[in-house]
Amino acid sequence: MGQDLKTVIAALKAQSKPENLAGMKRYGIKVDNALGLSMPVIREAAKKIGTDHALALQLWQTGIHDARILAGLVADPKQITDAQMENWVMDFDSWDVCDQVCGSVFEKSPLAWRKVAEWAARDEEFVKRAAFALLASLAWHDKKATDEQFVKALPLILKASTDDRNFVKKAVNWALRNIGKKNFYLNKEALRSAQEIQKIDSKAARWVAVDALRELQSEAVQNRLQHR
Repeated sequence: MGQDLKTVIAALKAQSKPENLAGMKRYGIKVDNALGLSMPVIREAAKKIGTDHALALQLWQTGIHDARILAGLVADPKQITDAQMENWVMDFDSWDVCDQVCGSVFEKSPLAWRKVAEWAARDEEFVKRAAFALLASLAWHDKKATDEQFVKALPLILKASTDDRNFVKKAVNWALRNIGKKNFYLNKEALRSAQEIQKIDSKAARWVAVDALRELQSEAVQNRLQHR
């Protein structure tokens, strides 16, 4: 039998670390409604709960920062609906919640690839970040995706590369780097995209490109790809 919301929230609050909030804020995390819990503590709570989609929905509704990260960890990707993904993405107001939810539940949803394309076309800052955080997560974890799926996503990266909002451009760069680290073929395609992005008359685009080129051409990445 799953745990009830009141018990879970009480357990989270009992471990709250308000002294961590200042440091989190310095990293651009929104801390208005945060308990200051570390990821190991949240993951341990998720491990005790297991998959509990109904509880995930309740945790999300609390609006508590840490509870929302926990919601992503206990939600069932098979039960997550289009409407729920849209509701949650519109609630994103901190990069860490966005990235954690994309990497824990959204990436495992059958809707994930469709949402990358849909959200990349949107203008809301954290919706657009979610598109590329999700793409970065898929590049890292989706073993069933074809190389062609990632190649088709590169024009989305190119188009978004001129967005100078910090939370967007960092996710765009992250997605490009993760695609380029999958295998030699995708490395070549990502490098080609980065070179194209570098030619755009945009400070954000040049940053995205230069940072990606530095890593994807590095000896460490090239050696790692060679030994895969």
